[in-house]
Amino acid sequence: MLNFTFYNPTRIHFGKGQIAHITEEIPKGTRVLMTYGGGSVHRNGVYDQVRAALGHTKLTEFGGIEANPRFETLMRATKKAREVDAEFLLAVGGGSVIDGTKFIAAACHFQGDAWDILVNKVPIKSAMPFGTVLTLPATGSEMNSGAVITRTSTQEKLPFGSRYLYPQFSILDPSTTFTLPPRQVANGIVDAFVHVLEQYLTYPVQAPVQDRFAEGLLRTLIEIGPQTLAEPHDYNARAGLMWVATMALNGLIGAGVPQDWSSHMIGHEITALHGLDHAQTLAIVLPANLQYRRSAKHTKLVQYARRVWDLEDENEEALIDGAIDHTRNFFTSLNVPTRLSDYGIGSDAIPELVARLERHGMVKLGEKRDVNPKVSRDILLLAV
Repeated sequence: MLNFTFYNPTRIHFGKGQIAHITEEIPKGTRVLMTYGGGSVHRNGVYDQVRAALGHTKLTEFGGIEANPRFETLMRATKKAREVDAEFLLAVGGGSVIDGTKFIAAACHFQGDAWDILVNKVPIKSAMPFGTVLTLPATGSEMNSGAVITRTSTQEKLPFGSRYLYPQFSILDPSTTFTLPPRQVANGIVDAFVHVLEQYLTYPVQAPVQDRFAEGLLRTLIEIGPQTLAEPHDYNARAGLMWVATMALNGLIGAGVPQDWSSHMIGHEITALHGLDHAQTLAIVLPANLQYRRSAKHTKLVQYARRVWDLEDENEEALIDGAIDHTRNFFTSLNVPTRLSDYGIGSDAIPELVARLERHGMVKLGEKRDVNPKVSRDILLLAV
């Protein structure tokens, strides 16, 4: 097992009725800016619950944060936060709203052009405190310190993070997910699944706790994924999905093990240039990535085949074939296609995608830093 330091200060309130905890989490009279996306928080009743719980604060709202939150929108929110002299931010929504709120929290304290946080990786030295009310299980942003932001004017989607960007608290009520469209639920399942695989399918470092924990999360998603789509009001299934998605990316299973993340970085460029959902890009890139790099990931792929998919074969190459096929079929069963061509994107799009990776410094990706632009191109070709 590799050396590690694990730290996660986010307090979780999980279950029905937990939105009421906002009242005790945010002191009376605090100037709060509440951020959210579109109309879903109104349709599912979350907005009214949050407003009631914030009755003791001085509340301002900012709505309209998009999926793949846009830098331009977030700068308007930052301006509003400064105008009302906000002291606390409350993100109400899914990972995009939470990611966007993390950027606002950092930008409010940042001196200079806030785009430098993303494009030049200028360190964040402080941030406004914030909490979250999660309504879409997927990204794990409710219990980690990272985020991804898109700038539409330049078609760039870039990650950032800081130890100052952990939520102080997050409220996870599975019943708030009952009205989600099936596409968003399926995307969340794929997102969480790939988050686990980015930390699990690397190479062995004798970390049995992390391996077994990751395998348990994957098997849980395989078991409850179809169920939560078929029965959207099944509280237990939705609770399982919400907690798996959080645990998939709160730092615990990634502590002391190598991590990949190349599928994410390649996928970000597809979203930025072609507008696909984040999870759709993961479903496209990951199977091709595993196929192309199967030799380097051989041992863990065999373990994945046996422990997660219960495959049996004395031929280890056949096991790897089966594991990749099962992964692709799982995504397809959720109605998330797994080929670029399924979305009308051909091989002619690949040179620009690779050029964008190079422009953003994504030239040494993967757990061994050996996913260079040529490898990324070859992976994308396999994904067509």
